[in-house]
Amino acid sequence: MKKLIPILSVAVLSSCSNTTFTKANLVPVLQDEKLAEINPPPLPVHYTPKPSNYIETNFKGKKDKGVASWYGNSFHGKKTATGEYFDMYGMTAAHNSLPLDSYAQITNMKNHKTVIVRINDRGPFYDHRVLDLSYSAAKQLGMDTTGTSKVEIKTIAPQQALAKLQEQNQSVYLQLGSFRDKKLAEALLKNLKKQHLPEPKLAASSHNNATLYKVQLPIQSANNANELNLQLAKIGITHTKFVTETN
Repeated sequence: MKKLIPILSVAVLSSCSNTTFTKANLVPVLQDEKLAEINPPPLPVHYTPKPSNYIETNFKGKKDKGVASWYGNSFHGKKTATGEYFDMYGMTAAHNSLPLDSYAQITNMKNHKTVIVRINDRGPFYDHRVLDLSYSAAKQLGMDTTGTSKVEIKTIAPQQALAKLQEQNQSVYLQLGSFRDKKLAEALLKNLKKQHLPEPKLAASSHNNATLYKVQLPIQSANNANELNLQLAKIGITHTKFVTETN
């Protein structure tokens, strides 16, 4: 089972939005998954991506400290603020102001454990908390049993996130789409296999009655990721995200 860039049934300790974020930098999209049967199937791209230097220019090295909590099984498979489906086994987090789909390095200030997460949701909706982590991110930080912990949040560019993950000797993939309908994921997989690309793979994560099917491509470096993104853009896939081998 893979965990996101960034397993037990547990109680939800905090609450995050499962509706689509609608600030001015987002554009409306069709939400019907059945549209993914179009060849090639459209991906869950729900807003205009920021320029590649957006984080470096506006949020480079931004740090914040505060109490983090986490959310899990009750939200698995529901929509996040980006429009994608929340995966409690992914390395993601909810924040109220950091750009959606940006990356951050989170450090547990009690034990100094560190993880890389992608911001894909809005929350937490408590004045005294600054971040809601996915279950797996909380588990890696050693706070899945304590529920909350004081953390440091440091924004990093996608290239930095990739480099840090590879420094930890983790295999990294580009995730191209996440679906609740396995047939739609298989349709995307079939289309990808017609292209001159690395062999795509289908990964799944399940909890209770909710299963997410994720289509991914292996990458070796930032340059390799850029090359793949250029190839993918030619077939209409313009928004990808890093995930690790444990995603």
